[in-house]
Amino acid sequence: MPSEPLSDMLKLLDAKSVLTGALIAGGAWSICFPPPEKIKFWGIVKGCCWLQTGDEGAPIKLQTGDVLLMLRPAPMMLASDLGVASVSLGEVLSQQIDEVSRIGDGEDFMLIGGTAVLDPSGRSLLFDALPPIIHIDGGAPQAEPLRWILDQLIRERANRLPGAGAASTQLAHLMFIHILRAHLQRQGSTGPGWLRLASDRRLAPVLALMHEQPGKDWRLPELAKAAGMSRATFALHFKAAAGVGPLGYLTEWRMRLAERALRQNGASIAKLAESLGYASESAFSHAFKRVTGRAPKWVRREEGSLYHGAGRALTAPCAFTP
Repeated sequence: MPSEPLSDMLKLLDAKSVLTGALIAGGAWSICFPPPEKIKFWGIVKGCCWLQTGDEGAPIKLQTGDVLLMLRPAPMMLASDLGVASVSLGEVLSQQIDEVSRIGDGEDFMLIGGTAVLDPSGRSLLFDALPPIIHIDGGAPQAEPLRWILDQLIRERANRLPGAGAASTQLAHLMFIHILRAHLQRQGSTGPGWLRLASDRRLAPVLALMHEQPGKDWRLPELAKAAGMSRATFALHFKAAAGVGPLGYLTEWRMRLAERALRQNGASIAKLAESLGYASESAFSHAFKRVTGRAPKWVRREEGSLYHGAGRALTAPCAFTP
């Protein structure tokens, strides 16, 4: 498929999603969550509850079909009644069976939870582009695909057909992508940055061109033509949407690609410079250090040290959390 900005960025971030479990509750209940270490997303399958975040802002009411994406590293409380004394998440998880946690009496409420994992070196690209919490109302038009995904996840859990685990993982990642899509479709919901560029119908084709051919010597008139604008209008519109000019964005994109290549495969700096359109290794190294704050040789050296020092260490399985 042709290059597309959101997909390009998720690939750059090496984004993966995992379904982490379900919570079933009834009666009066309240759970306090520690600050999440990863991006969390929840889909409300049945019932309603309140979410209170650690900054003591207004509580958010969640109802059937609602979906929530949380990037804020702050403690949270999920409750049927905010006046009920909370129990810790650890206490709830200690009685988990088959990745399902239960609290209270009955089954009035159910949510399915997942996490999104990103390359740590690029997390700021997503965190800086999004608000701390994204709440998609289940009744909104943008939520229709999310409702379908929640239904499919329930079917996978109930039927346990061959490949259910793999199917659920793919559905969890599709859910994460659709939350981002739904957020992009809401007018005025995104501040200046690459995510706003990706949602701008006139500028998205320009991003696709730069992403497809990052090493090309792009000129402003050529990019303006792709957007169907005059050079001056294009430059102003792009900077208003991105926070930087077109060529500044191109430089930052090139350096992100370079950083990933250096981290993943220890790419030759000279060949990397040539592939990204730089006339010399020194010109590339200067641009890389200006954008990232480090010389490319140090990034490659650090990553090599981490790789060789890691050996064949095994990691213990994590407890599933809603």
